[in-house]
Amino acid sequence: MSEQWVLHVDLDQFIAAVEVLRRPELAGRPVIVGGRGDPTERAVVSTASYEARAYGVGSGMPLRIAARKVPDAVILPVDHEAYLEASDKVMAVLRAQPGTTVQVLGWDEAFVGLETADPEAFARRLQEAVLTETQLHCSVGIGDTLVRAKVATTFGKPAGVFRLTQGNWLEVMGERPTIDLWGVGKAVSRRLATLGITTVAELAAANPDDLIPEFGPKMGPWYAQLGRGDGSRTVDDTPWVARGHSRETTFQRDLTDGAQIEDAVRELAAHVLEDVAAEGRPVVGLTLKVRYAPFTTRTYARKIPETSDPAVVLAGVLGLVSKIEPGNAVRLLGIRAEMAMPEDSRKGHTPTRSGW
Repeated sequence: MSEQWVLHVDLDQFIAAVEVLRRPELAGRPVIVGGRGDPTERAVVSTASYEARAYGVGSGMPLRIAARKVPDAVILPVDHEAYLEASDKVMAVLRAQPGTTVQVLGWDEAFVGLETADPEAFARRLQEAVLTETQLHCSVGIGDTLVRAKVATTFGKPAGVFRLTQGNWLEVMGERPTIDLWGVGKAVSRRLATLGITTVAELAAANPDDLIPEFGPKMGPWYAQLGRGDGSRTVDDTPWVARGHSRETTFQRDLTDGAQIEDAVRELAAHVLEDVAAEGRPVVGLTLKVRYAPFTTRTYARKIPETSDPAVVLAGVLGLVSKIEPGNAVRLLGIRAEMAMPEDSRKGHTPTRSGW
């Protein structure tokens, strides 16, 4: 008998895989992609092939450290256009499957909703179709909720299929740390630990009301729901709408002068304002990201009255600059502008680990 299922399709080592397709001679070698491909410059790893990951290289690691860990690695520059093109081809394959609804989460992942009596067989056919059309491998998580499907994928990697349902959720996830849940990052897992909750099973058993003092009336019960793997079962193909736009830059030499920092912030803000103007939606919040030397990151945020006036937004950004710690060298700056959401947009029913 057919049932409604959610599949989470996640392309394996996507960026590195795209680069290997362009350069077949790199197959089987440790490949690292980041920045302009120069480990002497300040940049971080965007992705690494499984061969490089075996040496401890991971996304977000400084490129120079990654190069030190794997001296014979091939280090390549980021090529956004190539990855977007490859992603579009994969999503077209997913949408071409009869009876499916596709919700794109990013370049390398999407939810697929369908009704079938054998989700594993469908998942294998889907993997074969993606591989045939794009030469890219993917892993597929199967679940009866979006959360369970997303988490299931981690057990299917690489190029495998795994099913998580209400029936086996605690058997598989119960003893795992809360940080293994989709939507729980380091900060939240630490806060849960202060409440004596360190495992998924403990979070699943928690009284949602007991989490409200720490996380608030919306997020407290939501984290308890995550612990049980519950949540939406509906794959929504409504086009994704950006909540905000951000730009950041890493400086090859630390900024130590206040005027230099302000000039850099103004330049970043100009790019963000261009992106926001193209959306045609007002700004409602601002975040300034600062990475101090050697590698301590701070974010400073504020809400602002809804505005489309670039001068008002810039003034808000410059107001955040005053929070930068004096005397500390700055190696990275980033600016994010949050925008008002359209009434008909999809509103955050799928959890994500926060960016910056």
